[in-house]
Amino acid sequence: MDYLKGLSGRGFMKRIIDYYLLQWKHDHSRKPLLLRGARQIGKTYAVRQLGKTYESFVEINLETKLDAHIAFEGNLDPQEMIIKLSTAIKKEIIPGKTLLFLDEIQVVPRAIIALRYFYELMPELHVIAAGSLLDFAIQQVGIPVGRVQALYMHPVSFIEYLAQIHPIACRYMLQHEPTKHIEEPLHGICLKLLSRYLAIGGMPKSMQKWIDNQKPLDIRKIHSDILEAYHQDFGKYAKNHEIKYIEKVFEQIPKQLGQKFKYNLVEGEYRKRELAPALDLLVTAGVAKKVYYSAGQGTPLGAQSSDLDYKVIFLDAGLAQTSLGADVTRWFLYPEQELINKGPLAEAFVGQELAVYAEPYVKNNLYYWHKDSSPQAEIDYLVTINYQVVPIEVKSGKGSTLKSLHYFLETHKESPYGIKFSTQDYSILHERSVLSDTEHTIYSYPLYAIAKVMSEHNPDMQAAIKALID
Repeated sequence: MDYLKGLSGRGFMKRIIDYYLLQWKHDHSRKPLLLRGARQIGKTYAVRQLGKTYESFVEINLETKLDAHIAFEGNLDPQEMIIKLSTAIKKEIIPGKTLLFLDEIQVVPRAIIALRYFYELMPELHVIAAGSLLDFAIQQVGIPVGRVQALYMHPVSFIEYLAQIHPIACRYMLQHEPTKHIEEPLHGICLKLLSRYLAIGGMPKSMQKWIDNQKPLDIRKIHSDILEAYHQDFGKYAKNHEIKYIEKVFEQIPKQLGQKFKYNLVEGEYRKRELAPALDLLVTAGVAKKVYYSAGQGTPLGAQSSDLDYKVIFLDAGLAQTSLGADVTRWFLYPEQELINKGPLAEAFVGQELAVYAEPYVKNNLYYWHKDSSPQAEIDYLVTINYQVVPIEVKSGKGSTLKSLHYFLETHKESPYGIKFSTQDYSILHERSVLSDTEHTIYSYPLYAIAKVMSEHNPDMQAAIKALID
């Protein structure tokens, strides 16, 4: 069956961020909004879609509209600023009717400071700002505390892709009771679509290209173009002598998926003190994310974490594979086999998904746990659910051996249960520990069900996901 038949040219893809942007629009205590995230993940597109719900929408790209910069010089009076902006773009900005979108705001850091005065002196004007390297400008000038709010955006998640490609399967999966097996052929269909998603990745451009043309070979070219754009960005936020270090670390991240990041594996005569700052720059740019070690003995997980012990995942699984030179067409030919053989990639995918379904108003960190002494054990991710620490294991295949999960639950008595994500169907396992006679509960979910699982205790996220298929 061709699940994409008839989708070509549909254009608009619903995103989780759409729900939160509409919430912001109708919030009477609304503040100017900073939409944060890596470049080419759809921030500008999302704001333009929101703009269609306004009587007036004004978009100003501060990277290309140089004559608009004058608005943020001298006195930052909102009335004066909108007069100058209106003159520069030859379009009226009307408080209470216009959505003003300042794109690439990092080009004029003083414009970030100006957001404070829009909030204090002209709260009726709806203002959103975004930028491809926004976080570097924020480090430079800061954020007006209490006067600006943020939303964090990510690449297209699997549930957003599934809602576009196969809304019936998406709706059924979201309504499915986790205590019951899922009926075939739906389980097989969702695994096949997950395999395609892992090849296509979550970058909107590659996803739209696939929806329109269904040509796997086109995906690699788009991924390569995006990776090259990230390379070109290095010079925008790094000093000349740092670029070679960033390039080395950028190439190394996909090679070390699923393991503690080790700088000594980077080829060449480099030292950690040279490479570690390069990784931090990539994290700030949003193209990499650290997964920090946490002892996991209670919440918040960050209180027991280490800044020196971490794994690193790439922005997007599709980009990671292209960076490695992998043949992504195999996902279309041998979907189940590829899922089984790509354990580190499956783990990275789960990390991406966990980031998407976390609270979008704050910058959330990811955590993992390990024990190096005998018996060795490692938990891929730790999450907080109902103020309790829950361990997550990722198995690309059937994953019948769960020694690490049992060990964690045995040594972390406050953790009520464990979660396993794999290619298997839904099930609940009540197994006795390998260390004692204690019985542990482990919920086993398919890899495609992360959105359902992680939104279960978050009404806002549930509503945002439900809106994808309404």
